[in-house]
Amino acid sequence: MTTIKKTRVTAKKTSKPKSLPRKKKPQKNGLWWKVVLVGILLIILSPFYYGYVLKIFSSTWRWIADIGENPHYRTYKSFDIRIPSGYKKHGIDVSYAQGKIDWQKVKSMQEDSVRISFAFIKATEGLLTVDPYFKRNWREAPKAGIVCGAYHFLRPTKSGAWQARFFLQNVKMESGDLPAVADIERLDGTTPETMRKELKAFVKQVELKTGIKPIIYTNISFYNDYLAGYFDGYPLWIANYYQPELKIDHNTQWKFWQHSDRAKVNGIGHVVDFNVFRGDSLAFQKLLAP
Repeated sequence: MTTIKKTRVTAKKTSKPKSLPRKKKPQKNGLWWKVVLVGILLIILSPFYYGYVLKIFSSTWRWIADIGENPHYRTYKSFDIRIPSGYKKHGIDVSYAQGKIDWQKVKSMQEDSVRISFAFIKATEGLLTVDPYFKRNWREAPKAGIVCGAYHFLRPTKSGAWQARFFLQNVKMESGDLPAVADIERLDGTTPETMRKELKAFVKQVELKTGIKPIIYTNISFYNDYLAGYFDGYPLWIANYYQPELKIDHNTQWKFWQHSDRAKVNGIGHVVDFNVFRGDSLAFQKLLAP
């Protein structure tokens, strides 16, 4: 029997081609995000960042607190009064009633854009009375950087010309001061004609000696009843409290408005009158003594 030798046929293995080495993906440059991270850290750690955040928070809180209020007559918590909007210059007027004043504290007080930049200071009254705090206030307020003006409380039963002389004996006005003020609020038993006569004598004498028209101060009722149309050539300072706007004929050329008599101000132990000036900084400067 013939045996057939089987031969195993083996398929020749074909070797796979060697794969090419993979190209390494270029690594992203990590420098950019490091720069961004450092920038963010610098912003967060910066005091200006916190100032900005606090400003945004303050404005938001102010907006929430003002909901329901007249936006043109806001409450200012630090001064504890409502203050009409649209005025750049704010000030006070003081006398012995406010006692000893720390004028540096007055000057440094501020809420939002409201700060005290001027003050009217009582100097004299009638023919004999000098306010006991006048000299101190007249000396210390300008040192704190507050623009000042002096006022005289006019008594219509006395000579207006003599009262003007008495006032000028006690008040030494200088360049940069506000004009003198004639404060007239009552008839003191005289007629309106007599009151106007003595007031005219006072302002004419002061204008003659200082070269500047004095300001006439009074309340809204007294002005409407006795002064309207008689002293239109003089700057007016009108008292009209707790209103969002001064309720007076718009043609009246008033310069100052005393809108509150109960403001609280740092450095003053008693409530005080609060005022605004009608005009911008340039108009305010033009009003001052040269």
